[in-house]
Amino acid sequence: MTLGVDVGGTFTDLAVWDGNRLHIGKTSTTTDQSEGVVAGARELLGDRRVSAFLHGTTVATNALLERRGARTALVTDRGFRDLIEIGRQDRPALYDSFADRAIPLVPRDGRFEVAREGREEVAADGPEDRAPTGERDAASDGPADELLTSLVSYAPEAVAVCLLYGYAHPEHEERIAELITDHLDVPVSRSSAVSGEFREFERLSTTILNAYLTPVVERYLRSLRARAADAGLPERVEVMRSSGGLMSVESACELPAAVLLSGPAGGVVASAELGRALDLAHVVSFDMGGTSTDVCRIDDGRPEVSYERAIDGLPCRLPSVAVHTVGAGGGSIAWVDGGGALRVGPQSAGAQPGPACYARGGTEATVTDANLVLGRIDPQGRLAGTVDLDAEAARRAVTELGERIGLGPVETALGIVRVAEEHMARAIRVVSVEEGSDPREATLVSFGGAGGLHASALARNLEMAGVVVPPYAGVFSAVGLLLSPRRTDRARSAEVDLDDPDALARLADAVAGDAREELSDSDVEVAVRVDVRYLGQAHETPVPYEPGDDATTIAERFHVAHRQRNGFARPEDPIEIVTVRAEATAPPGLTWDRLPEVSPTGSAHRGHREVTTTDGPVTADVWWRAGLAADDEVVGPAIIEEREATTFVAPGERAVVHASGALRITW
Repeated sequence: MTLGVDVGGTFTDLAVWDGNRLHIGKTSTTTDQSEGVVAGARELLGDRRVSAFLHGTTVATNALLERRGARTALVTDRGFRDLIEIGRQDRPALYDSFADRAIPLVPRDGRFEVAREGREEVAADGPEDRAPTGERDAASDGPADELLTSLVSYAPEAVAVCLLYGYAHPEHEERIAELITDHLDVPVSRSSAVSGEFREFERLSTTILNAYLTPVVERYLRSLRARAADAGLPERVEVMRSSGGLMSVESACELPAAVLLSGPAGGVVASAELGRALDLAHVVSFDMGGTSTDVCRIDDGRPEVSYERAIDGLPCRLPSVAVHTVGAGGGSIAWVDGGGALRVGPQSAGAQPGPACYARGGTEATVTDANLVLGRIDPQGRLAGTVDLDAEAARRAVTELGERIGLGPVETALGIVRVAEEHMARAIRVVSVEEGSDPREATLVSFGGAGGLHASALARNLEMAGVVVPPYAGVFSAVGLLLSPRRTDRARSAEVDLDDPDALARLADAVAGDAREELSDSDVEVAVRVDVRYLGQAHETPVPYEPGDDATTIAERFHVAHRQRNGFARPEDPIEIVTVRAEATAPPGLTWDRLPEVSPTGSAHRGHREVTTTDGPVTADVWWRAGLAADDEVVGPAIIEEREATTFVAPGERAVVHASGALRITW
C-alpha cells in the first residue's frame, strides 16, 4: 500500500493505493502542515498499514513567500558580494516606476568576500591542517582565519558558497565548504552542487535560496518523519520535486530549492498520464484549489519544463514543471479598488477563517461564496465532505460587497466569477500563446476542488478542443504522487567543441552517468537535453539529444524549436551548445492502466437545482458522479457532484463518462 499526501493552501489531499483500489480523502490544511498530514492519513487509513509515503508540500514556498528562512551568510569572490542586488539590471515591471526588486535574502553585512589569491589559499587550507578554533591565534590575518572569524561573528544559520567559476572548478568551493563545516555547525550550500551551470547571478541566487531554505525544510521533514513514526506511518518519506519526480527526504534536506514547486507538480504528472491514456497529444493542466490556480502545458505526454524561473522575484535555476500560477482560487477574496472596479485575489481567505460560507469567522466574499450564491454549490452540502456551508453568510458577504459598487447579490456573484475566470484565462494564454502553442489544439484537464466549476467557461472562451475532468478530481495532485517516478536532474555547463564529433557524446555520457548513479536503481531511464543558442545569442533553447547525434542533427532540431518558440529561425547562422542536462527516472509504483475502470454505485440522478448563469436562472439536473457508468451522457445545464469536487455543465454542453471515469465535456 502506498500513501500520497499533497498539501495545499486550504486543503490537504490524500490518496491511498492498496493494490486494487484507490482510496481518497481531504482535510483542512493546518498551520504546522505535518499535523494535518498525519491526522488526515490516520483517518483515511484506519487500521491499515502502508509501506510507502509520498509527499507534496508547500513548506519551502511558504517559507520563502513569508520570509521565514534561515539567517544566511554568503561567501563569494572579491567584488561580487553585491551581485545579488545588481542582478541583470532589468526592471521587474517595465512601465511601473513604483515596482521594486525583491529584497535580497542576505543583507550586505552577511556577505563575505575572498580575493582570488586568498580564495586559493583558503581552499588549500584544509581542516586537517588546522588547530581547533579556540587554539588558534585570534590575531591571525590569513584568508582562512579572516573568513572564519567574520562568519563566526555573523552567527549564520546557513551559508551559501558561490564562486565566480565554481561550476567549472568545484574543488575550490568544496574546500571552502569543508573548512566552514569543520568550524561552524551549519548547513553549507555550494553553487557547484546546487546548480552547476554558468551565469553567475542566477547560480548565486539559486544557491542562496537553497541555503536560506535548508534549515526550515529540514526541520519540517524531520518533524514529519517523527510524527509519522509515532502514528504508525512509514518513516521513509519521498518528496515531490519541482521537476515532477520523487526524491528522498535526505536529498530534499540537502536541496530544498528543488521542492519549491513540489505542490503543483503532482497534478501535472497525473494530467500527463491521463492525457496519454486518452490519447490526447496536447493538454493544458488546470488545477484550481482554494488559494490559487496552476496551469501547465503538456505536449505528447511530456510536461513543459522550465530550467529557470523567478519565485517571488528571486531567480531559481533548477528544473521545474513550467507551471504558471495566479492568485485566483476558491478562497480568493473579492474587493473593490480605488477606482470602484471589482477585483478578485490574490489575497485568499485560506483555510482559517476561510470563505464566509465556512462560518469560521470569515466575512469577506470569495469565489466560493459567489458559486454558492449562484447555486453551483449545494447550500445543503458539505464542501470536500468535511465543511458545513452557511449559505446565508455567503449571500450576506456578497451583498455587502455589491452595495459598494451598486450591484445586487446575484450580479455581484456573476461579476466575481467573471473576473476570476479572466485571471485564469490569462494564465492559460501565458503557457500556450506566449510560448508559441495554439490553445485551440489543446484539451483542458481540470481538477482541484473548484476546477470543474469554471473549466468549460474558460475552454470555450479560448476555443479549446474540450475539457476533461479526471476521476478523483478533488485530490488529483495526491493521485499524481502515486503516479510519479523517482527522479534526479543533473546539468553541466561547458564549452562543447562541435568540430570534435566525440566531445558532445563524452559530456552527455558523463552527465547521464551522474544522474543514473544517484538513483541507484536497476531500471533507470535517462533523457538528455542540450541547451543550444545561436552564436552570440543571450538565451538558450533546450532540445533533445540521442546517443550518436552530431552537430548537424542538433542544429536541425534547434532551428525547429527556435522557430516554434520565437517565430523565426536562422539556419545559416552557427550554433553553440553551452549546457548538457540529464533527467534520470525510475519506474513509478503505480501506472494509470492499473487504476480500475469506473464501477457505478448508488443512484446517479439526485434531483434539480436552480442555477444562475449570465443568461439568467436555469433549472439544472443534479447528478452524483459515483453513480454514473461508462458512456453515460449528461446534458447541460447540470451539476455533477462528488465528495471532493463539483463540476458545472453549462447549457449547450454535454459530458460523457469515459471508461476510466473521466468526464469528457464538449459543446
